[in-house]
Amino acid sequence: MATQVKPATRFAPSDWFTSNYTISTNAERQRESSHQVRQESRFLRNETDNRTKWDQHDNNTRLSDRVDDIRKWKEILEKCLADLDKEIADLSESKEQTELALEAKNVPTDVAIECLTIREGRQAIDLVSDEVEAQLHKEVEVIDGIKKQLQQKCSEAFEQLCLLQEARQQIIMDLQDKNIALGIDVDQYNLTERSPLISFKPDPTRVPKGSVTPQNWEDFSRYNKERAEAEMNASTRLREAIHHTLQQTANDLEAQRLATEYAYRKRIHETERAKGELEWQKQNTEEEIAQLEEDIRGIERAIRDKINPMKLAQTRLENRTYRPNVELCRDHVQYGLTDEVKQLEATKKGLEEKLRQAKHALDGLEQNLHRINEDLACKINSLMLDNRCMDTRKKLTIRPFSSTDRNISLTGIERERTQVLA
Repeated sequence: MATQVKPATRFAPSDWFTSNYTISTNAERQRESSHQVRQESRFLRNETDNRTKWDQHDNNTRLSDRVDDIRKWKEILEKCLADLDKEIADLSESKEQTELALEAKNVPTDVAIECLTIREGRQAIDLVSDEVEAQLHKEVEVIDGIKKQLQQKCSEAFEQLCLLQEARQQIIMDLQDKNIALGIDVDQYNLTERSPLISFKPDPTRVPKGSVTPQNWEDFSRYNKERAEAEMNASTRLREAIHHTLQQTANDLEAQRLATEYAYRKRIHETERAKGELEWQKQNTEEEIAQLEEDIRGIERAIRDKINPMKLAQTRLENRTYRPNVELCRDHVQYGLTDEVKQLEATKKGLEEKLRQAKHALDGLEQNLHRINEDLACKINSLMLDNRCMDTRKKLTIRPFSSTDRNISLTGIERERTQVLA
């Protein structure tokens, strides 16, 4: 059984032609539009490709230039670091020399104090404030002044080493940063579109916190370099001052040593002359005492020799008093015997007076001889002490052997020079 279908809408021929024209026109318009888009897309693609390649080329060039800049400053800082290390080593050596020189001044101090102590053993009149004592006190003052100068230079060297170490640490930190930055920029320069490590990153165009300008970057490295150079210049001046101080203090100490030993030799010469004079006086005094003692014995003998003549004259006078009567005459014999007795008494008195004078002179000679012997003993003692001091001062002409050198010598270990401040 057939089904009745409702017929579709019917169009006029004009509608059919219009529809065909519209479709054809739209197709042409769409093709033209598509062609325009295709041309524009090709142009844009070529333009963007070229822009991308040129941007990569420009940035590669910038990275290369940046790497060169970093390498240039890296080489400058490395040379500056090497100069710093050398200057630190030189200043450390100068500081060590100053410390050794300061330690070596203990020997002259001990010698001067020992000499002053030894000379306190002088006795009596020889305990005099002479030129030698003045020079020894001056020597102690000179050594104390030298110690203060050397100690000051040691302190200045230590402070300068600290400043050099700070500059060196800053250079090292800057070099470490530049090495890291150099590695990063070299890696970025070597990256390509086909590198496996490239990927999208979140917010890659952000400005990192702490970023600085290229001028700030260069100024920072230049400041580190100039600071290091300034500290090295200051260290060089300090080393020159240290070496000048070492030479000047050595000259001052040597000049004072010569002045003190000249005073010693002069004083020893004067003491030897005084000792020689005293020995000559002692010899003459002893000879005079011997002669005087001989004369005293002669006077005593002469006095004794007058006893018998006195007895004889007095006996004769006494016996003649027994003459009888008129025979008791005051004749020339009586007068002669009387004169003889008086003469003998006067002679005896004269001899006794001379004996007293001689004994008094003998006492004076003996006292003077005793004084001469005491003074001679003082001179001998003083001469011995000054010669002992001169023997002690021989240590000053020998190179000081410090405790450090002694330990090195005993252990056989050569200590390494300090290159950097500990």
